Amino acid sequence: MSFFKNTLKNFLGFFFIIFTLFLSNSCAKDTDLFEIISEEQVIESDDGAQGVDEAEEETDNDEDSDSENGDDNQDNNDTGTTSNGQKLNIIFDTDANNELDDQHALAYLLSNGDFFNLEAITVNATQLGGDIDGHFDEALRILKLYNLENSIDIFKGANGLFDGISQNWNPNSFDGIAAADIMIEKTLEKETIIVAVGKLTNVALALRKDPELANRSAVLWLGSNYPNSGEYNEQNDLSSVNYVIESGIPLEIVTVGLGTGGGAAEVYVNVDEIRNRMPGLGPRANVPVTGRDGGQFNHFGDYSINLFENIGKDTRSLFDLVALSILKNSGWGVRESIPAPILQNGNWVDRPGNSRRIGIWRNFSKDPILEDFFESIENYTLVE
Repeated sequence: MSFFKNTLKNFLGFFFIIFTLFLSNSCAKDTDLFEIISEEQVIESDDGAQGVDEAEEETDNDEDSDSENGDDNQDNNDTGTTSNGQKLNIIFDTDANNELDDQHALAYLLSNGDFFNLEAITVNATQLGGDIDGHFDEALRILKLYNLENSIDIFKGANGLFDGISQNWNPNSFDGIAAADIMIEKTLEKETIIVAVGKLTNVALALRKDPELANRSAVLWLGSNYPNSGEYNEQNDLSSVNYVIESGIPLEIVTVGLGTGGGAAEVYVNVDEIRNRMPGLGPRANVPVTGRDGGQFNHFGDYSINLFENIGKDTRSLFDLVALSILKNSGWGVRESIPAPILQNGNWVDRPGNSRRIGIWRNFSKDPILEDFFESIENYTLVE
């Protein structure tokens, strides 16, 4: 029986993008993705006339399909909540201090409490964002702007890299243990998706400490320019990418496509649009928050403007936002199921005979994603 079946429902009668997990080890290793679908949704779907058994049979054959057309799915994939109102439980793993897309993705997550439960925030350190304390502090700023600093916990992850931490492994004491432990704990308590938008070190460490995590959770990762090499999150810890792939945990990759096209890099916004749309948006902070680059802010919208004005470029992509957006509406991207590749010397190597499959996401709907972002920040529902 799948891990998420009867708890997470797909969007109005279609396959959900990501995560049905099998409770048995063999199923988790051999199968990555199944539909998340309910009898009620099949009956009520506009596509209708399809019973539950037929829907399951269709999903069993999904791996024979090369891709799923996002445009065809868009009208049917409206919500990440279940048909009985149950929301998706999320652990958000972020290098929050790296640039500015992490902050906007976190604000989007905090503003969509009707779709998501945020179980925890974990932070990891990537090269351009400084050490782990800087990432912790930046994530905390966003929580304070939403008055959620006493409601949602942030856990420090790894400063180092997976291979280095794994040497002389001590499961009771290692760099990043707080983040790894909360991933293990929360996925034991309830069905929880790990949304990772930085390097995969924390996820790999959690899997190293508790390999059974692969059988009870799933990972949605913003990273890689697959099939091309050289993407930032990937390059920050190559060894962790391979470890997560080989662990068998259901894995969806939201490609970045920077310099190659087709990825989350195409969901970009310019500073003038931010200046026009963001002033005063979001809840009012009880106490003014000092920004990363100075200044005092009472609303995330005003801090957003400050971030854009200090990044030094007129246009920036909101990469990390895209990963969360397709959890709300899978029609905002196009998914391809492929045999899991492997990284060798920093380059992707395909393995056509590999029974292990992962999802690759490209060709995102820029305008609907950005409009949903602006509307979410303006008409927010806080996460719990």
